[in-house]
Amino acid sequence: MTTDATASAPSDAPDSDTAPDHAALEHPVPPPAAEIADPPPGRVVAAAGWMLVAGVVLAAFNFRTAVTSVGAILAEVRGGLGMSETVAGLLTTLPVLAFAGLGAFAPRLARRFGPRMLLTGALLAMSAGLVARAYAPNTALFLLFSLFALAAGAIGNVAIPVIVKRYFPDRIGVMTTLYSTTLAVGTAVAAASTAPIEHLAGDWRFALAAWALPAVIAIVPWLLWRPAPAAPGTAPVSHLPGAHRSRLAWMMLLLFGAQSAIAYILMGWTTTILAADGMSAAAAGSMLGVLTIVQIPVSVVVPILTVRWGPRPTFLVLMACYPPAIAGLWLGGGGALTWLWMALFGVATSVFPLILTLFGLRARTPAGTSALSSFAQSGGYLLAGSGPLAVGWVYGLTFSWTVPFTLLSVLAVLLFATGLYVTRERYIEDELSQAKPVG
Repeated sequence: MTTDATASAPSDAPDSDTAPDHAALEHPVPPPAAEIADPPPGRVVAAAGWMLVAGVVLAAFNFRTAVTSVGAILAEVRGGLGMSETVAGLLTTLPVLAFAGLGAFAPRLARRFGPRMLLTGALLAMSAGLVARAYAPNTALFLLFSLFALAAGAIGNVAIPVIVKRYFPDRIGVMTTLYSTTLAVGTAVAAASTAPIEHLAGDWRFALAAWALPAVIAIVPWLLWRPAPAAPGTAPVSHLPGAHRSRLAWMMLLLFGAQSAIAYILMGWTTTILAADGMSAAAAGSMLGVLTIVQIPVSVVVPILTVRWGPRPTFLVLMACYPPAIAGLWLGGGGALTWLWMALFGVATSVFPLILTLFGLRARTPAGTSALSSFAQSGGYLLAGSGPLAVGWVYGLTFSWTVPFTLLSVLAVLLFATGLYVTRERYIEDELSQAKPVG
């Protein structure tokens, strides 16, 4: 998809080679709007450096640590705060609500402050929130400070695809690979390390607060990075209104929501399902670990293959793993082949990095990427959050896994149908230019 990579620059903007030398001297650090201006093609290479790559990678490592670190020692947190089961359920849903709510404001904040200041502020808020949450004296403050701890993930979900589109238009696959892989690694490391840290320190509060350290480290590249100033006459990225009138945007919302709902159901209910099938708690936990471990190497290759092969073939290969995985876990969960079903789920749920790649490939400009990413993720996370809640509600009524697995199958069908639409070459800017204004 080479046309996607070069479409973000307006053809009539002056090239950096012909711009006056005094322009860069007069504006060594551009105003926030200039950081997200559509650059002329020749300026992209100069703007994208290793410091920015380090910033993206280190930030991505932290986007899920606030979520999985709590899940790893939830029993200790509940005991220490006297948290009820109802509040604990709200705590597990809070990340989804934060990703949907805060993510909706990310494009406006990016236009106002620029990506550098936005990510720096989000990571700073996350660092403070992680420490404040860990030492909160009661449940109410724990939940409040959790919102600050989730800030970087909520903002970064939307901001990083825009940064990749703006500064790495010819390396969308490679950069999304770095981003999604580091995201998966950070998720797995926090889930696996928090309990041992708590055991060694003898303090669950210290184990949660410890994750502020990598968040602080991630701030450093964003403070040191200096984006090249936009050339004279280059317009800053403006708001792309009317995403709700784009069929592509709605399909991306359903695609993102269905995939995330499946992932949250698996993360929240797999161990319960396997325990009901007679598997020990330790063995059930290790099976969930299989899913996470498989996701990491698959996440490395999916964005690159998405760009190299095209989204459609890559998507079909991943989707082919869902039917045997769902059927196997439903009919043979707890058996000798459980590891195989979980490994297939690990491959299938790697549709997620493909979707992240599509945010860049289905827009011609950074403004389009921002609008598409924000719209799809805000609504998609609300859909995703309803999945685990629906499974718990239905299972509590029926004490049967038939309806939950049926729901899982329906979500897979929805994922397949919407994926067929968005993996065709189309762009949100084109759909909005053809759509009639509402009213």
